[in-house]
Amino acid sequence: MAFKRKKTVRTTDPARKLIATLDPKSPISEQYRTIRTNIQYSSIDKELRVIMVTSTGPGEGKSTTAANLAVVFAQLGKKVLLVDADLRKPTAHRTFGVNNLFGFTTVLTKQATLEKTVLDTEEKDLYLLTSGPVPPNPAELLSSKFMEQFIEEAKEVFDYVIFDTPPLLAVADPQIIANKVDASIFVVYSGKTEIDKATKAKELLVNAQSKLVGVVLNNKEVKDNDYYYYYGSK
Repeated sequence: MAFKRKKTVRTTDPARKLIATLDPKSPISEQYRTIRTNIQYSSIDKELRVIMVTSTGPGEGKSTTAANLAVVFAQLGKKVLLVDADLRKPTAHRTFGVNNLFGFTTVLTKQATLEKTVLDTEEKDLYLLTSGPVPPNPAELLSSKFMEQFIEEAKEVFDYVIFDTPPLLAVADPQIIANKVDASIFVVYSGKTEIDKATKAKELLVNAQSKLVGVVLNNKEVKDNDYYYYYGSK
C-alpha cells in the first residue's frame, strides 16, 4: 500500500505545540529523543514497533508525549503513524487543526480504508489518523478482530505505530490496547499524579500483559538549567 501526499495538517492548538518540530534543538526535544533511544534499546529480543502512550488520569501530558514521540521517530527517517485511540475524548484533530469526520473508528468499522483516511503532516514521514466519530461502544470496538487486523495492516506500511490512548484509571480501553501492542509508555505529572493511583495504573498494565518500557515524568523543573524536562500537557 502506497500513501499519496494529501492535505498537510498544521498544528493550531497552542496548548499542544509539537516542540520537537518547532524547536528540534531545544533541551525539551532532546528529552524526547532520549525517550526514543531508550525505546530502541529496549528492543533487544523483539523490535518494538507498535507503542501506546497512556497516563493515570486526564491532563497529565500523554497526548503531547505521544505526538512529540511520533515526531522524533519520524525525524530518524522512519515512517510513523500517530493514532488517536482516545475514542471518548479525542484531541489529535485539534492539535493538528483538522476535522474529525473520518478516522480510526471509520477504519475499524470498515466504512473507510486506512489509505484513504490517514493524513499527511508538516513533519516528513509522520502521518496522522484522528479518532473519527466517537462510537457508542469503544471497548467492544477495540476488542474486535478488526483492531488486530488494523495493527497488522498498519505494520505493513509504517515502521512505527504510536497509539494515544485514554487514561488507565478512567476506562478499560487502554488495557485492551495494551494487550495488543508491543510496548507501553506511562506518563506521570510531577506534583499532580498520586503515587497510589500511579501504582494502580501500573498494575493494570501488568495485568494486561503489556511490556512497560518506561515512565515519562512530565513538568519536572530542572532548576540548574532553568528548563523543563517536558513541555505542556494534554
